Amino acid sequence: MISKEELIMKFIIPYDVKHILSILYSNGFEAFVVGGCVRDTLLGKIPHDWDICTNAKPDEIKNCFKNFNTFDSGIKHGTISVVYNNEVYEITTYRIDGDYLDNRHPQNVTFTDDIKIDLSRRDFTINAMAYNEKDGLVDPFNGQADIVNKKIRCVRNADERFREDALRILRSLRFASTYEFDIEEETAKSIITNRELLNNIAVERINIEFTKLICGYGAESILNNFRDVIAVFIPELTAEFEFNQNSKHHKFDLWHHTTYSLKSIDADAVLRMTMLLHDIGKPQCKTTDEMGESHFIGHPDISAEMSRVVLRRMKYSNDFIDECVCLIRNHDIRYSGSPKQLKRLLKKVGEDRFRKLFKVFRADIMAQSDYQKQSKLALVDLAENDFQFIIEKEQCFSLKQLAVNGNDMISIGIKDGKKIGNTLKILLNMVIEDEIDNDRLVLLEKAKELNI
Repeated sequence: MISKEELIMKFIIPYDVKHILSILYSNGFEAFVVGGCVRDTLLGKIPHDWDICTNAKPDEIKNCFKNFNTFDSGIKHGTISVVYNNEVYEITTYRIDGDYLDNRHPQNVTFTDDIKIDLSRRDFTINAMAYNEKDGLVDPFNGQADIVNKKIRCVRNADERFREDALRILRSLRFASTYEFDIEEETAKSIITNRELLNNIAVERINIEFTKLICGYGAESILNNFRDVIAVFIPELTAEFEFNQNSKHHKFDLWHHTTYSLKSIDADAVLRMTMLLHDIGKPQCKTTDEMGESHFIGHPDISAEMSRVVLRRMKYSNDFIDECVCLIRNHDIRYSGSPKQLKRLLKKVGEDRFRKLFKVFRADIMAQSDYQKQSKLALVDLAENDFQFIIEKEQCFSLKQLAVNGNDMISIGIKDGKKIGNTLKILLNMVIEDEIDNDRLVLLEKAKELNI
C-alpha cells in the first residue's frame, strides 16, 4: 500500500479545491475530496471532477461560502454547489441514505458527522475512499487494495447495493471494462441475480453507462461473461448466443465473433456499437446448402433495420443511429477491384463514413477464421489505396464536386426543380461510370440532350 508521504506526493489537489477545503477547515469543519477523484488519482489518472464532502450541514456550508456564488444543486441530499473561479464544485454533507423505493434514488437522507458512515453507503470499494492532506487516505473498505488487485467489489452486501440503485449493475460492468478489472465473485453473482432490476432504470441512463462500457479496454470479456445482463435491455442479442455459424469463414459462434470484432476496432462509440450490432440479423437469414454450409444472404439489411429499432429504443441521437445503420448496412461489401464501385459507394455513404467502413471491414475479418483472411485483408488494403487516390485526385463522386449545378441547369432552360435534380443525378452517375468527363461544357451539352 502507498504510505501517507507517498499519497501526499501522488495527490496533486488543484489550488481551487485546496482553498475550498481550507475554508471549511478554518470554520471548524472536516472536509475531504471523495469518490472518483480519489480512485482516479490512485490509478494514476488525472481526475476530471473533484467532489468534496464535509461534516458541515448545508446551511453551514452556505455560511462558509457566503462571499461566493452558491446554489442548491441537490440540497435534499445535502449537496450545495459553490462557484469558484468560474468552476462549479459540489460540496456534500456526510449522510446516511434512507430507503430506495424505486431502485434508483433514496427517499430521504439523514446527516452524520462520521466520514466512514458516509463512505459505507457508496457503491464500490474503489469509490468509497476519501482524502485530505491532514488525515491522509480514509479507506474503511480496502478500496486501495482492490485497485492494486484490479477488483470491482461492492461495499458490504452486493444485493443491497444493487437493489438500492440498479444502475450500479451497469456501472460495475462499465468500471470493469474501462479499467480492465475483474469483478469479485460475490459481486458478479449478485449482478446476474439482480439483472432484471435494470428494467426499472431509464433507458437514457442505461445508454450512457453502456456506451462507456463497450468503449472500454475490457469490453470483450465483460460482454462475454455478462451477456445475460446486456440481454435485459437488448434482448435481440440472445439469438446470437451459442449460434453456430457453420461456415469455413468463421471459427467462433456468432456472439463471440461479435465481441471479438468489437474489441478489434477503435474505442469509438459509433464503431463499437456498429460491431456489436452488425450481425444481429444473421439468425433470421440462415440457410444451409447441400454441402451443409450455412449462408446469411441479406443479413446486412436486416441487421441495419433491427439496429435502428434497438438504438431508437435506447434513445441514441438520430445522427448516431444513422451512422451506425449506414455502416452496418454496408459492412459486408467486398471490393471488386473497380474504382467505379468505390465511387458508387462514396456517393452513397460519403467520405467520412467510408473511412470508418474500412475499419469495420478489418475488424469483421479479424474476427473470422484464417480461411482466406490474408487475401480478404489485402483486398481491403487495395480498396483503401484506390479510395485514397480518388480523394487525392479529387475525382468526382458527389453532386458538390460536379462541374455544373442547379443554376447552370436554369441557364440552359431547365426550370422545373424536379427535372433539375434528376438531370444532375444522371450526370453524376455518368461521370462516376466514366461515360462522360466532369467538364462544365460537356455536361451542359449532355444536360440539353437529356431534356430535349
